Amino acid sequence: MYSPIEPYDQGMLDVGDGNQIYWEVSGDPAGKPAVIVHGGPGGAASANWRRYHDPEAYRIVLFHQRGCGRSTPDAGLLDTDLSVNTTRHLIADMELLRERLGIDRWQVLGVSWGSTLGLAYAQEYRQRVSELILFAVTAGRRKEIEWITRDVGRIFPQEWERFRDAVPERDRDGSLPAAYARLLADPRTREQAARDWCDWEDAHVSLDPRHRPSPLFEDPVRRMTFARLVTHYWANDCFLAERGDLVEGARLLEGVPGVLVHGRLDVSGPLETAWELHRNWPGSELVVVDEGHGGAGMAAEVIAATERFR
Repeated sequence: MYSPIEPYDQGMLDVGDGNQIYWEVSGDPAGKPAVIVHGGPGGAASANWRRYHDPEAYRIVLFHQRGCGRSTPDAGLLDTDLSVNTTRHLIADMELLRERLGIDRWQVLGVSWGSTLGLAYAQEYRQRVSELILFAVTAGRRKEIEWITRDVGRIFPQEWERFRDAVPERDRDGSLPAAYARLLADPRTREQAARDWCDWEDAHVSLDPRHRPSPLFEDPVRRMTFARLVTHYWANDCFLAERGDLVEGARLLEGVPGVLVHGRLDVSGPLETAWELHRNWPGSELVVVDEGHGGAGMAAEVIAATERFR
């Protein structure tokens, strides 16, 4: 990755509904615009996200999605209205930010949930996207949510039983994200629910015996924000019903250069989604690395893509 850099401009953008999103710009003010779309939902973004692009060639835009990171209000707070936090709202926020920064077209780089959001944005605003680089690819489909909250329990049965049994018995055969969302909305159960949800996130994300829990989940505030946002989105099929299947919709991206980077060992998000997306997206390139949901090899392939498109 490129050396650490600091932003030369930053601020808060009023996107309506009482929400302010944090944004920053680093790199070359006259460089090629690129926007970073972080994972989660609710994962925010660290300073390392500035390091996938050559700062002497790119104008690097980073923002925190509604309700997380430095954006306000924090989705982890009980009185924060999540009805105005949907995929449609996040796409509109991205477009408003592009206009605010005076950018005509930008390269979109997204990871995990950020690849879902990047796909949805590109399919709506194709003319505003110069290239699309997605890694640890997801598309927000119900079968992906069912896999990550239920089916992958066949690989981690002990951890999954703890995850399932942490919700009331009457809810165990239904949508587990919805059950957790209800627990997270109750002052009596929300702290334990956030911990139980994030314990499961850490359990299924890797088969590597060297894997260590995410430091994100050590902070009770960030843990709550993440758990409340991800369950809100997954309980509602990522608010994609009105848009249709993003994998099928990839045909709309013909003519938009794209690179998909995915780990063959990604047990949380099997290669199937990236493969199907690649087959439906004329002209896209799929790069498969022998890693899980992230890693040094994946980062190297992402950087190779940003170098190619500089």
